[in-house]
Amino acid sequence: MTVIRGAGPLEGTALGEFLAGLDRSFADFAELHRWSVEDLDGFWRAIRDHFGVEGLSDEVLVGREMPGATWFPGSAINYAAHLLQGDPQQSAVVAYSQTRERRELTFGDLADRVARCRAGLRRLGVGRDDRVVGFLPNIPEAVVAYLACASLGAVWAACAPEFGARSVIDRFAQVEPTVLLTIGGYVYGDKPIDKTADVATIRAGLPTVRHVVAVPYGSWEVPDATPWDDLLGEAAELAFEPVPFDHPLTVLFSSGTTGLPKAIVHGHGGILLEHYKNHALALDLRPGDRFCWFTTTAWTMWPILVSGLLCRAAIVLVDGNFLYPDLTAQWHIAADARLTHLGTSPAYLMACRKAGVEPPAVGDLSSLRLLGITGSPLPDDGFDWAAEQLGTGVLVNSMSGGTDVCSGFVAGNPWLPVYRGELAGPCLGVDVTVFDEAGREVVDEVGELVIRAPMPSMPVRFWNDPGDARYRESYFDEFPGVWRHGDWAIHTARGSFVITGRSDATLNRGGVRLGTAEFYAVVEELPEVADSLVVHLEASDGGPGELLLFVVVAGGGVLDDGLLARIRGALRSELSPRHLPDVIEAVPAVPRTMTGKKLEKPVKQILRGRPVEEVASPGAVDDPSALTAFAERAALSASAP
Repeated sequence: MTVIRGAGPLEGTALGEFLAGLDRSFADFAELHRWSVEDLDGFWRAIRDHFGVEGLSDEVLVGREMPGATWFPGSAINYAAHLLQGDPQQSAVVAYSQTRERRELTFGDLADRVARCRAGLRRLGVGRDDRVVGFLPNIPEAVVAYLACASLGAVWAACAPEFGARSVIDRFAQVEPTVLLTIGGYVYGDKPIDKTADVATIRAGLPTVRHVVAVPYGSWEVPDATPWDDLLGEAAELAFEPVPFDHPLTVLFSSGTTGLPKAIVHGHGGILLEHYKNHALALDLRPGDRFCWFTTTAWTMWPILVSGLLCRAAIVLVDGNFLYPDLTAQWHIAADARLTHLGTSPAYLMACRKAGVEPPAVGDLSSLRLLGITGSPLPDDGFDWAAEQLGTGVLVNSMSGGTDVCSGFVAGNPWLPVYRGELAGPCLGVDVTVFDEAGREVVDEVGELVIRAPMPSMPVRFWNDPGDARYRESYFDEFPGVWRHGDWAIHTARGSFVITGRSDATLNRGGVRLGTAEFYAVVEELPEVADSLVVHLEASDGGPGELLLFVVVAGGGVLDDGLLARIRGALRSELSPRHLPDVIEAVPAVPRTMTGKKLEKPVKQILRGRPVEEVASPGAVDDPSALTAFAERAALSASAP
């Protein structure tokens, strides 16, 4: 396997500094990781001490059972207190937007606004355990409100403005909020989006809301609301409510393609420790760095981005169309903001590669040290392209984790080499491996990605989940006491990982399991293919079933015999004859969640005859009309003689 970048020196890195403070040494990363999962108490106590996390008890972990492990009992901490300790003159927030001018806040500015917002929320009656929700874009006001809620011991949840009203209500109504912060509209690229009607519907659908706060953004107004400037109108002292380790900090919602989204509760302590650890030791985020991840407030990457403040780095917020005015947009921001850390998606990188974008020609990227990638697997050619364009001085860090833990399971770090097509290794403190169907650990074979020991940021609970029934069903149904994440993966003999797709969308051809990511890496490399989706319809009689590949032809082209032959030839030569689809069809678009994940399982259910409304909530899909072609195909199949 090709090495894209060798293991770098640890001198000057945050990981090197952490290791220097330990009373023991390690021969390599594998030995360090083994200690971090075998001695959970020792490792997490070292994290606490190294980062100076105040208020944590001396006792680290009571029991290792999952679910049910208790971390740092008797602690009294506050997440927000640790984010606002930077130099008051140092840059803390840099915000780019298509709705208003660029803005920047220092740590002093941010602390002042959080203190004012905290006082304003208290005047509205918000206190410990109350829920505050934001229908907000990725702007400084969202960060201020989030940290103000945390300082009070209140609970924060957010939805991005591109969500429809029904999807917002489905999420926010579960937590019964008392305060709603909202904008009235925004600009997406060059298109103004009026959200005032949706805001009115959301207000009507949330009967527990006592106060609405209107955040000024563009020319839209929200009637009968407290103005943001009034909320922050009175100066106040910054204070922080001490709360237990697992006190709710924020509720993150699953994609909710079917039924109500899971309302995943994350606690102050778990997020604090996990983000200190991963931001510093995996991302190598240091004081004075500039950290950006292209995300909305609705994705788990948003609280991860905000936590960059823990490392005294400036966080760079971007709101709007990430591809406007063209594919170079993200590289322009990286150059203008002098980013040290840029987080983006595999789809974006592959689109840049296919279009011939050369990032160094866009602007000065000499500050960049790390390219973070998550959301889906990055194909081999994506690693090659990133290394060619950015050089070996930039760590291409492909990561995998989830909303469920608001953190990562596997990722790179300065001590590990980068292999093309692979995630460099396990995150420290995460006992991650791969199981076969019988629950046996396997190496160099496809199996279920599992976690065998508790992590501090595993959910405190799901909101309104009596007896933790849905929580247990979601992660512990197949291997009792072991977290099954729902990804197919390969754990290689050298310690790296390959994510091959979601296990609930796995393709099974003649008893051989095939990952969907393999298909996409090959098919979407063809210049004529803009996007694709593959599903396997199993036969009821145990036969081979039907493997269906749907493609979006680039540039309005057609799926002719020549393109069909090129697709089949690429799959046969680069994968295997088993990967040849029974049917290849063109569709107008591939349906995705609002965070960009392909809706493989819902499409499979639609093709099986289930109505669209039963398998996919329109508000959870980026383009609900993209499901129409699959529903029409299912109807034709059902009516065929």
